[in-house]
Amino acid sequence: MTNWTASRIKATKGRQKLACLTAYDYSTALIMDQVGIELILVGDSLGMTVLGYSTTLPVTMEQMLHHTSAVVRGVKNALVVADMPFMSYQSSIETALVNAGRFIKEAGAGAVKIEGGAFRAPLIQALVQNGIPVLGHIGLTPQSVCALGGYKVQGRDDDSARRLVEDARILEQSGVFAIVLECIPSALAREITRTVSVPTIGIGAGPDCDGQILVVHDMLGLYSDITPKFVKRYANLAEEMKRAFEMYKEEVKTGKFPSDIHTYS
Repeated sequence: MTNWTASRIKATKGRQKLACLTAYDYSTALIMDQVGIELILVGDSLGMTVLGYSTTLPVTMEQMLHHTSAVVRGVKNALVVADMPFMSYQSSIETALVNAGRFIKEAGAGAVKIEGGAFRAPLIQALVQNGIPVLGHIGLTPQSVCALGGYKVQGRDDDSARRLVEDARILEQSGVFAIVLECIPSALAREITRTVSVPTIGIGAGPDCDGQILVVHDMLGLYSDITPKFVKRYANLAEEMKRAFEMYKEEVKTGKFPSDIHTYS
């Protein structure tokens, strides 16, 4: 299998579709890597899916480093990208360099993800110039949920659509190896994908992106607090888990478990 790096991901443009997922733990990442998922994002979505927050905003650097390290230990081939949490890069380029460097040096990630468009260009350039690959992210940027007024589709009017195309161009010029497009109309995603020479990775951005990404808890049916239209459930593990827990409870209550085969003589 291919050892995926940021430069290899970038080189897939126009050659193959990228299958990407989020992961937050060793066991899940191990399985993803075994089936050939090319890019695994340790998303700050863990704040909602794993830690139970209502948004991604409370997630800390230490939490992200902890989960990124666990994912890295399960991966041999995929590119592991660490999502830089809210206020870990916004205050200054110097702060961003230190925090991004921790993801590479301490956690073993192969790249970091930064939310934001053209105004992030100086930061992205500084990271890339210092040897830290950057995955861009435009459209719906969850860390800006307070400013956006909720989780809403972006780029539906002409002005905002033009801004997103320009954002993508500037991110490309700044040195990102790929760009996540979240919750934008499919026609706009198609235009951006044709405009830039780096891969686009869609989440709620239609079928014409160079790759797709989903939050693993969403696609496995493990998280239902928010159910975006763009999510396809490939399994309903919540029901399977309930069934297993109920069976275990019943067998413990009735003395069926543990049996002789689960007991040491």
